[in-house]
Amino acid sequence: MSLLKNCFIVLISLIFIQCGKKNEFLIEKGNVGSLNRQTTILDLRTIFKTDSIASNSPEENESSEDKIFSLDKEEYVIFSKEGKKLLEIVPSNQNDSLSKIRSIQIFDSNYFTEKGISLKSTFKDINENYMIDKVETTLTSATLFIDELNATISIDKKELGLNTFSREEVTIDQIPDIAKIKYFTIWFN
Repeated sequence: MSLLKNCFIVLISLIFIQCGKKNEFLIEKGNVGSLNRQTTILDLRTIFKTDSIASNSPEENESSEDKIFSLDKEEYVIFSKEGKKLLEIVPSNQNDSLSKIRSIQIFDSNYFTEKGISLKSTFKDINENYMIDKVETTLTSATLFIDELNATISIDKKELGLNTFSREEVTIDQIPDIAKIKYFTIWFN
């Protein structure tokens, strides 16, 4: 009976370990891996303790007259211990360590949605798995809005066969199935 009990405990432990590893890179509405809507900038040091965090945030002890310029957007970039860029995090409030997260841009293809969408996905993958609620065109890309994830996914105009700096509007029908993702951003607001 003791052997059966030990096997059961080992099996349950393995299940919890696997679930933890799977969720480490899972993208959902309001969640990116261990990050969620309640995560503060201060929490980043704990969550990414084995990784490296770079910030363009001014030092806390700098006075406003010592600053050469003000930031348009404060951001925190997470690098793996191998030096690979993983995420770029923008807080809701600048220069506030208790600020919640406004957005997270994904740079690592290990992050994926429940339906398997990652930076390696194509437009066809996105279109087959999520409803594209809106398409906005910028000078260099077409941005897909996916309300189900509260995400924006940008596709470079080069992938669409269009002039990079054109003002030409892009519709869903114009995007080829094989077009690749340029940027993948999750919004927490």
